[in-house]
Amino acid sequence: MNQVSWRSLLSIVLASARMRFLTITRYPGQLILDTFIPIVFAAMPILLGRAGGEENAAIAFQRNTGTADYVAYLLIGSSVFTIVSFAFWHIAYWLRWEQEAGTLEALYLAPVHRFWIAAGTALYSCGRGLFAAFTAYFLGALILRFNPLQGELGLAFLFILVGFIPLYGLTLLYGAVILKVKEANALVNLMQWAVSFLMGVFFPITIFPPLLKAIALLFPPTWMTNGVRSALLGVGFFLGHWYLDLAVLWVFMLFAPLLGYWVFCQVENNVRRNEGVGQF
Repeated sequence: MNQVSWRSLLSIVLASARMRFLTITRYPGQLILDTFIPIVFAAMPILLGRAGGEENAAIAFQRNTGTADYVAYLLIGSSVFTIVSFAFWHIAYWLRWEQEAGTLEALYLAPVHRFWIAAGTALYSCGRGLFAAFTAYFLGALILRFNPLQGELGLAFLFILVGFIPLYGLTLLYGAVILKVKEANALVNLMQWAVSFLMGVFFPITIFPPLLKAIALLFPPTWMTNGVRSALLGVGFFLGHWYLDLAVLWVFMLFAPLLGYWVFCQVENNVRRNEGVGQF
């Protein structure tokens, strides 16, 4: 069989993503929910702070986070969490749906590697996550009354873009678990709580005990979240300068995809030798 050209591989990725984009456009209500869920998610602690917060609480928040703008701080965390959550969510449910539909085994007979089909799903997830996060941030700023254009927007966007690659490398690790245990719903629910906790959606990880803080710093979305907050609100980068924090994400960008792909292949081969990938 002739080697597939890069142009053909790109067309496969784009076709896979296009199919999913066409599907979601048939459900405009879901796109509206994608926008409002991060706002509602952040609004609960924001409204609680406005209702019961005292001056001492505001001072303590500023001391621990580096900013007094807790509204923007929380909404940024919620918006970035949407991107991260979508990454795990879409890869997990794509893989599980292929299992349940009985089409996962057929992918092994396709003339191209299944990696490129997954890449199309990841591209779709990136686009949908960015749309939800940006619309939630700017609409939330309008509703909750703060300036969304403060800080360095370009630098914040750069942290998100660089963080995408290690993030989707981690989704391969997550996909390996889905492939092995053949369950998505319970694992997605567990993932959402664990991820939001580790990346500090509503609080700075500096308040963690040393061991837990070290674990959180091994999680690339933690650096994404703090990088965006630091670029927009000036809360302070972990290593003091934006380029040092960005360099850490570049290191994650090199190792996370390789580790995720290796683990996924090991689990996949083990499953194929035993019960088979089509069993669910």
